[in-house]
Amino acid sequence: MSLILHTLKNIPIIRRGDNLADILLKSLQDSKVELQDDDILVLAQKIVSKSEGRMVNLANVQPTTRAIELGELTEKDPRLVELMLGESNEVLRTRKGVIVVEHKLGFVCANAGIDHSNVMGDGDSNEDYVLLLPEDPDRSAKGLREEIKQKTGKSLGVMIIDSHGRAWRNGTVGICIGLSGVPALVDERGWQDLFGYTLKATLVAVADELAAAASLMMGQAAEGTPVVHVRGFPYPLGEGTLKELIRPKDMDMFR
Repeated sequence: MSLILHTLKNIPIIRRGDNLADILLKSLQDSKVELQDDDILVLAQKIVSKSEGRMVNLANVQPTTRAIELGELTEKDPRLVELMLGESNEVLRTRKGVIVVEHKLGFVCANAGIDHSNVMGDGDSNEDYVLLLPEDPDRSAKGLREEIKQKTGKSLGVMIIDSHGRAWRNGTVGICIGLSGVPALVDERGWQDLFGYTLKATLVAVADELAAAASLMMGQAAEGTPVVHVRGFPYPLGEGTLKELIRPKDMDMFR
């Protein structure tokens, strides 16, 4: 068994309206990778968000009273806080420099997943831009997967990932925020271990495990490698959704 991951080269700076499928297919060719059935393409959310026009100029944001108050409490730009509120269902925790929310997509994250790194407007270097998460990452992954299949005839999986912190450990790690053609969870309850013990509670977040591996390859700074090609995923491909990875509130001991 082997799992092979490598970054694709020659991915340009993505702009609003760019066709990601065409860009990925050219990058695969440049990287001398011949796409096969059951391969997986893992994309950093930034390039998906940029192509979908999720970049916002803070100069165009008018903060509400609540955003101003939260900005003072957390020492954050109230315009940025306003965007966080608009992207969230609920504010859960605050401290200096951090606002933890339940995002509209359902998961808990810091600052509503809004990113400032590697973000620049089209020719407006003096303006202050930030990037929101895709509106529906599952839909984005599905559309990209279907377009690539139409153009190549290959059945593959597509994942969109982001870097998130965790309530019980330091540091960020790559997690899956959208997927198509890839299982989110593998239920191993009922399986037997080496000694015949029957597993009773083992649900493996295989999409998050792969997201972490791909994130390690992508890096976090100036690497310029936002897409990872994966071959040899050790489970059968199948349909998964982001919702499967989100723990229900009544089972969340950290709320």
